Amino acid sequence: MPFHRFESIESKLLTPHLSSGRAPIIEGRYLYFCLNQKQAGTGSELHYHPNELLIFVLKGKVNAVVGKDRRIVGPGAFLMIPPNVRHSMKATEDGDCAYLYIKDRTWTVVGIGADEAPPERALTVEESAAIASKRVSGGVSGGPARARPAGNGEASQAIVEGVPDCYYQLADAIEAPLRCASRREWLEGERCGFGFFEFPRAGELASEASPHEQFVYVLSGRLTAEVGNDRNDMRTGDIAEIGKGVPYRLASDGNTPTRFVSVHSLAVLEEAIEQAHG
Repeated sequence: MPFHRFESIESKLLTPHLSSGRAPIIEGRYLYFCLNQKQAGTGSELHYHPNELLIFVLKGKVNAVVGKDRRIVGPGAFLMIPPNVRHSMKATEDGDCAYLYIKDRTWTVVGIGADEAPPERALTVEESAAIASKRVSGGVSGGPARARPAGNGEASQAIVEGVPDCYYQLADAIEAPLRCASRREWLEGERCGFGFFEFPRAGELASEASPHEQFVYVLSGRLTAEVGNDRNDMRTGDIAEIGKGVPYRLASDGNTPTRFVSVHSLAVLEEAIEQAHG
């Protein structure tokens, strides 16, 4: 089925040796689509990874660092973090936070410490957990896939200087009443695109064959969704997964003002993944 809810998916620690973040993970062919959740005062160490990262804040406040730019951001904020840019996301001390967390699948969901060189291959979540466990027990992490410290002749590839502004405020509040005009706003990075939509009246998005893989998340209101041969009456928190080439229709009947977001792969990412898969 192409329809999901995060509540029905088991949450995992994404990068246990670097972060407190826990999330249910939906794995597409080209994208990871997750809901990252962090308890008050906890979060990630400074780190980086070769995949592009998109973040949309749903709950709480996030103490965010991208490159050298530190800001406190809340619901409605969107961050597009290019590959290998150093960053950190922490919940502020006054409450838990949650945000949509999207990565391309050229790498796993596991990050690399900002002072470490890239590992020989991407760590799995299980390998990250093993490193965290050994640190807690006082041991030394090991194994062929572990990250190598940057002082042994191989430097960290984290980008810190010259990072452009990566912050966007797409909405003042997730629950704010919709204004009179329909809104369709797209932002594109190197590998992924992100759309923010407000339908105060009837409106729809549709294609006989989706040009890219997409994930749609309803923030408020209702959408009638047809994906391939499946149909669902989507409400707040529902997710539609639309494969590349799959027909779809997302419609608001106008009786309930609707706000939703969509993320999709771009051709350059799709080509890279297909080449990697042979």
